Amino acid sequence: MSNIRLFFLKSLSLNLIDKLDKSQSHYLSKVMRIKENEVFSLFNSSGEWEAKILNISKSIVQFNITKQLRQKENIKELWLAFSPIKSNYFNFMIQKATELGVTKFLPIIFDRTIVRKINKERLEKVIIEATEQSNRITAPTIEEPQKLKNFLNQDMDLIFTDLNTTNTKINLNKLTTKPTCVIIGPEGDFSEEEREEILKFHGVQPIKINENILRSETAVISAISIINYAIN
Repeated sequence: MSNIRLFFLKSLSLNLIDKLDKSQSHYLSKVMRIKENEVFSLFNSSGEWEAKILNISKSIVQFNITKQLRQKENIKELWLAFSPIKSNYFNFMIQKATELGVTKFLPIIFDRTIVRKINKERLEKVIIEATEQSNRITAPTIEEPQKLKNFLNQDMDLIFTDLNTTNTKINLNKLTTKPTCVIIGPEGDFSEEEREEILKFHGVQPIKINENILRSETAVISAISIINYAIN
């Protein structure tokens, strides 16, 4: 079995015959140089499937689904709410958060947010690549940027990374079957008004993840790692 994994947007099922898009066809035939009758895998939220190359015509790969390799995942929802940051650091943050199991990205425009727009199409490509690389099946989704007030209307268990708290542990008894969401502040930290609003959220757990002031992308990796360790 090939270790080549590609995310496939459309529905997958046994005996399906379909074609890859131009970009994925080029990757398989020109970069990985796999030939007709060789196999690779395709995945999406329905699971992971073995695909056999039927032919390569005009640089487009046609394939046939031959068997299912893995069922769809039943995983606890882990969300990340964050302030957009500069491009290179942003890509890195999204990539590593995907590898660590985040299921939904929620960009928030805080009072001190500097970058106020995102290139959603580019970030979705980063997410797909990280999902393929990390052996995940379900690719995370990313929402459009929103205000803090709108975000706090979500039904979730909220973990608040707060420099001002003395608490360093997550209380597992407070976590429910709702999605667990960690919220990371902007580069200039939360304003006092934002901090007060977040602390009013029902069941919120403020936690200090480090005594040092961390860069946004470092804080994301640290916080998600702590949550994964606590809940798994």
